[in-house]
Amino acid sequence: MFKTNSYFDDKVISIAFENQEGKATVGVMAPGEYTFGTTSVEFMTVVSGEMHVQLPGSDDWKNYKPFETFKVEAEKSFNVKVTTDTSYRCIYK
Repeated sequence: MFKTNSYFDDKVISIAFENQEGKATVGVMAPGEYTFGTTSVEFMTVVSGEMHVQLPGSDDWKNYKPFETFKVEAEKSFNVKVTTDTSYRCIYK
């Protein structure tokens, strides 16, 4: 079954699902700056658009474009900036 999630006054919306690969979400982000927290390891892949990401423990920002993936460990938070509507897929391990 699918579950819809909405964050940051509907500026980030995702659909959660589970299949043979495990738990995942697909979603969209409107332009803005966001801080996300993790409960498990997350592998986030940009599908369209671009994300500027500051990973835990880093002062640097890195750009991720379509088909690029970054990993965030469990129980961490990370910052994201998007300047255009951006879509993503997140796999939880």
